[in-house]
Amino acid sequence: MLLTLVFVYLLGTITIGLWAARRVKNTADFAIAGRHLPLAMIVTTTFATWFGAETVLGIPAKFVNGGLGSVVEDPFGAGTCLILVGVFFAAKLYRMTLLTISDYYRERYGRSIEVLCSFIIILSYLGWVSAQVTALGLVFNLLSGGSISVPVGMVLGTVSILAYTLFGGMWSVAVTDFIQMIILVVGLSIIALFAADQAGGAHRVVQLMVDKDMFRFLPEPTFEQITAFVAAAVTMMLGSIPQQDVFQRVMSAKNEYAATRGPVIGGLSYILFAFVPMFIVTSALLIMPEQAGALMKDDPQKVIPTLVMERMPFAMQVLFFGALLSALKSTASATLLAPSVTFVENIWRQFFPRQSDREELLTMRVAVLVFSALVCTYAIVLQGTSIYEMVSSAYQVTLVGAFVPLAAGLYWSRATTQGAVLSIVLGLGTWALGLGVPSALSGFPPQLVGLVMAVIGMVLGSLVPPWGSRILARLWMV
Repeated sequence: MLLTLVFVYLLGTITIGLWAARRVKNTADFAIAGRHLPLAMIVTTTFATWFGAETVLGIPAKFVNGGLGSVVEDPFGAGTCLILVGVFFAAKLYRMTLLTISDYYRERYGRSIEVLCSFIIILSYLGWVSAQVTALGLVFNLLSGGSISVPVGMVLGTVSILAYTLFGGMWSVAVTDFIQMIILVVGLSIIALFAADQAGGAHRVVQLMVDKDMFRFLPEPTFEQITAFVAAAVTMMLGSIPQQDVFQRVMSAKNEYAATRGPVIGGLSYILFAFVPMFIVTSALLIMPEQAGALMKDDPQKVIPTLVMERMPFAMQVLFFGALLSALKSTASATLLAPSVTFVENIWRQFFPRQSDREELLTMRVAVLVFSALVCTYAIVLQGTSIYEMVSSAYQVTLVGAFVPLAAGLYWSRATTQGAVLSIVLGLGTWALGLGVPSALSGFPPQLVGLVMAVIGMVLGSLVPPWGSRILARLWMV
């Protein structure tokens, strides 16, 4: 019965998404909803995009094991990213009337940086979307009692998202996000209240958090712990800023007020509501201590689903999986759309510049289909990888490769194309070196060193005249 209701819910969201798809007439409608979304929908689609698999399943597992300090990257870094976007980036970008974030790199630095940053941004989405697909596979596997394998569940989940994203683009994503966010907030709130009652009251859950030192946020005062903490914080805080899904929500707003206020409200709401799954997983330690302890060692991502399936009545199960599917589908649909639009607008058009708007719209839909297949395959290959790690690692490449050129271009008038090139090369090169040969960076987090080198590259490349950079290049070759 529960699995049947889940399929009914999936069909319902597909129907709503296809209904919203009727408003798509051109590429601007498909990519940024024709810049018609009001503040309320900017808030809901921003919140819903961020509140995904890692928030419901990944963050609670990390929180129980390491306290608040272990989740500084997400939700604190991720939520702060949205706030920073609203305060420092949204207004400047909104006034430029662009279709993708990579369009900015072209306008500021030229075609080469546009293409290079587009590849960086597209690559970053593989891990994030794969995390949502992995969680969808897990849900179908649990609901079917193992009859549906995790890989088959991944395929089913991908198809259900693709069904409306393929046709409706940003319009379908925004409308379904609005509905799914309501289901998500109501469902998880009721589950938290029910879990607190089963655990003997909310005060007992909070007391357990205090006893286990789960509210500890700041790291130990050692150089290694502090650098790791800072690296984790900036990965999503800054690495998520040069992302097409964030940019789409800014550019989809009907006015500058909605474009700047929406991300700020969405970011604050995300940080606050992310505590709800943390509360639920801590409740599980009181409700089913032995089973929860075993799952924490084996697969901590299953603690909350197991609590709901085995200790809560059918109505609570319906609420939970409705909320979980809402979180997964809203994030996955947005992150399937963003890289596909970026590919067509900023890479494909380099080779086919004379496409009509209708042909480009068709190409975007084909790109969504192809990217969905790639992501599903990638998720199947990476089975067993932590959902939290899949998401957090996705943003390192944009942190070291795309953030500095974006921020410098907006706030430093002397930033040049040469500086952007050197920033990307040094940032990505140092980061890749640190991943491949950790000892080369003396234990420093690769993404933090990569960010510092990206800043140095931007400053040196922009201040050194072209003839000076050519001399340096020749000396380097010698």
